[in-house]
Amino acid sequence: MLRALLFTLSVVAIAHAELCKPDAQNAFKVRISIKTALGDNAYAWDANEEYLFKAMVAFAMRRYSSKSTTQISNVLLCNVTDRVSFWFVVTDSSKNVTTVPGSVVEAAIRMNRNRINNAFLLSDKTLQFLKITSTLSPPVEPSTPVWLIVFGVVLCLIVAGIVFLIVSGIQKHKKKNKESTEGENLEEKVEVTLENGIPCEALDLKAGHINGVFAADDERFTSL
Repeated sequence: MLRALLFTLSVVAIAHAELCKPDAQNAFKVRISIKTALGDNAYAWDANEEYLFKAMVAFAMRRYSSKSTTQISNVLLCNVTDRVSFWFVVTDSSKNVTTVPGSVVEAAIRMNRNRINNAFLLSDKTLQFLKITSTLSPPVEPSTPVWLIVFGVVLCLIVAGIVFLIVSGIQKHKKKNKESTEGENLEEKVEVTLENGIPCEALDLKAGHINGVFAADDERFTSL
């Protein structure tokens, strides 16, 4: 019985070794740069981190397909290096001797990339799936809607235009009144009367006006 169990385990191990190896079908290489990402706060990559990685991949597979029954044991790691890099495959949970198509694994990883990155405090640049293209970060949405910003700008321009028209109108009106007043004052200063088409000085009706000819006659005929 024990020999049969050991034989079965050895067969499974050999089968897994064939499934998970560099450039194997449906296998993916992962490269992790913990030191680059975290500096002095970098953690060591050990068996616990490998377990977490397997759990996150199993989670991604189950979340991608509601019918998936992927377990942590279905995620195989191989060729782990100290730098850290390794290969992994996901085996079919129903057969456990074949791997899940690479397209399905890739879609599941892409769908849950941010969750996987956050689990290891890394990013797409420091946790690289070499055959899986990086996902773009969701666009940052401004706290204020774009349409409201545009509306505010247009409204400010309209208000500025109205204020400019009002101010310029007031200034023109004041200038026109000032020119009109100055013109009236000038007309009063140069006002003359015309008599027989000849301009004459205005008469002072109260004081009268003395004719120079008669004034000379009066001086000749002075009283004795």
